[in-house]
Amino acid sequence: MNAATLHRKNVKMMRHGIAKVLLYTFLIAFGIFMVYPLLWVIGASFKPNDEIFKSINIFPSKVVLDSYVKGWQGTGQYTFGTFLINSFKLVIPVIIFTIVSSTMVAYGFARFNFPLKKPLFGIMIATLMLPDSVTLIPRYILFNRFGWVDSYLPFIVPALFASHSFFIFMMVQFLRGLPRELEESATIDGCNSLQTLIKIVVPLCKPAIISMSIFQFIWTWNDFLNPLIYINSVDKYTVALGLRMSIDGTSVIHWNQIMAMTVIAMLPSIIIFFLAQKYFVEGVATTGLKG
Repeated sequence: MNAATLHRKNVKMMRHGIAKVLLYTFLIAFGIFMVYPLLWVIGASFKPNDEIFKSINIFPSKVVLDSYVKGWQGTGQYTFGTFLINSFKLVIPVIIFTIVSSTMVAYGFARFNFPLKKPLFGIMIATLMLPDSVTLIPRYILFNRFGWVDSYLPFIVPALFASHSFFIFMMVQFLRGLPRELEESATIDGCNSLQTLIKIVVPLCKPAIISMSIFQFIWTWNDFLNPLIYINSVDKYTVALGLRMSIDGTSVIHWNQIMAMTVIAMLPSIIIFFLAQKYFVEGVATTGLKG
């Protein structure tokens, strides 16, 4: 290898190294920019109340530890723990019923032929393009006539009937990527459709089901508008409504306490996402594949 060739190779390697350094620098800076609001909220929960909005620094000049204790106690007769328990009472049934109903409906669309299958699937897909505000008033009138207002039924019952078209579509796409041979073998062994779904299909759909669970947990946990409309009693408030009430409940707003409870409210979503991150990425990556 002559000197000119060696020089060109060194220049190429140097350019490649510089490009990689610039790329990583950009990614690190972009990551810090994206995570900065979260870090600021955590830092603000340890700041004195009069220091929070005076600077954009993450670290407090004086650490305050009682914001979590006082924030947990709340401003009225209900503690923040009540709102956390209410959120779990709402979220857990919604997730379970969404998984069961959406998987069964998606299995029907993906594996069976029945009259009006394509039009019904098209209508189901078309509902994805409807803004939630379009159906807000009709749903409220309907649930109010059922006597479901000021309860969790407007969230739980629709989940029982596969009302989330996005999850049905996601599961259909995932099921289309699964081989049919295992299901055919189960049929030959004497399994009916329900047994095949439970024993064969559901275990194979674990990544997609976990992805569905994470999506539904975060969306329902962070939902503010729908609980605000359907829930009137303070003892049934969710975390989002409890945080909003803590702002309206006192003349002096203790922002450090609100930030502390915001951190606690974010913890379940963060913990669940990182615990199930492997399956979440696998489910999202394979959902678009077709067999």
